[in-house]
Amino acid sequence: MIDSRLKKGLGRGLSSLLGDASKKIETNKVAIKDITRNKFQPRKNFNKEHLEDLTNSIKEQGIIQPIVVRPNKQEEGKYEIIAGERRWLASQNAGLHEVPVVILDINDVKSLEFAIVENVQRQDLNPIEEARGYKKLTDEFSYDQDKLSKFIGKSRSYIANSLRLLSLPDEVLVMVEQGILSAGHARSLIGLNNSTDIAKKIVQKKLSVRQAEILAKQFKDKKFKLVHKKSSDILDLQKNLEEKTGLNVSINNKKNNSGTISFEYKNLDQLDKIIEVIKKNY
Repeated sequence: MIDSRLKKGLGRGLSSLLGDASKKIETNKVAIKDITRNKFQPRKNFNKEHLEDLTNSIKEQGIIQPIVVRPNKQEEGKYEIIAGERRWLASQNAGLHEVPVVILDINDVKSLEFAIVENVQRQDLNPIEEARGYKKLTDEFSYDQDKLSKFIGKSRSYIANSLRLLSLPDEVLVMVEQGILSAGHARSLIGLNNSTDIAKKIVQKKLSVRQAEILAKQFKDKKFKLVHKKSSDILDLQKNLEEKTGLNVSINNKKNNSGTISFEYKNLDQLDKIIEVIKKNY
């Protein structure tokens, strides 16, 4: 049986899944070979040192907190992990043949929800795994950002910024997954065509997030504006208009020969002069 103190250790999301904390919840012993990982588990990478520490702890004290599982619909007598995959892996490394479990009958949506909640609350996911988990909920289970925000316990802007990371190139995402680049660094690169090159420069120069933001802003400000060289005819026309009006004139002619003419005036008298010239000639 599992008491209320142990339920608190399972996290807010899992506690709500397990129900009333005052009730006793039955635990069972299940063979490790009959348990499979959660197919919706957003976490793909496990810290080797942390896993080794947990393995040693299990060797000394056993599993204090049971693994939460659900029946595998495809294989009778088999179970799929809802929460506790790291404990399951460490138990195998520790040489255990069976582990304590809490068996719940829940659907795919709940399984994904609580896999994400457990990892987010424990801060076990890297930023890309977390973002992909949110994306799976939005794409496959029709969650919007408001619903995600309420369920996960994060602000809507936090969810939005997390999802935006997935717009970056794969090479940059790998750098974030491996901890080479932080999520803060990565966010400064969103929207840049050459984000991979800039990411490498950030890592090479060991820039802070603030320094990375300044570098990215420099690229956003100066690039992407194509400056077309003005033809001699346009320059002559521009000069002629300046002589007639006595004002600074700028002509921007596009490739299809459409464009704009700008007159710079510094007071109302100069504006009246522009209007007078236009009226006389047109």
